[in-house]
Amino acid sequence: MIKKESNNVARLRRHARVRSKVSGTSDVPRLNVFRSNDNIFVQIIDDTKGNTLVSSSSVELKLKNGGNVEGAKLVGKDIAEKAKKAKITKVVFDRGGYLYHGRVQALAEAARENGLEF
Repeated sequence: MIKKESNNVARLRRHARVRSKVSGTSDVPRLNVFRSNDNIFVQIIDDTKGNTLVSSSSVELKLKNGGNVEGAKLVGKDIAEKAKKAKITKVVFDRGGYLYHGRVQALAEAARENGLEF
């Protein structure tokens, strides 16, 4: 019988491959996305110093259903507004090994519409 590796193991492998090429600096930090079944989390990270500059999540916004596209749009809008306050305009997008589709795409487009460049 052929054993298929779990989807999360495959995602982590994709994420490691992307992270070997994508890194955030203090000038252009990294916008990292993590999604679970119920929520979505996003951080803007300076990899040279190793600290998180701004973060947002559907848990923090107390959304009733953060695991859908509408929740992702609200989180994307929130992270863009927080980035503006922190004087961050350009970021490098790190999709975390997820496909650029659905919630990840909705979050990215909402962040772009509200002023983040990537």
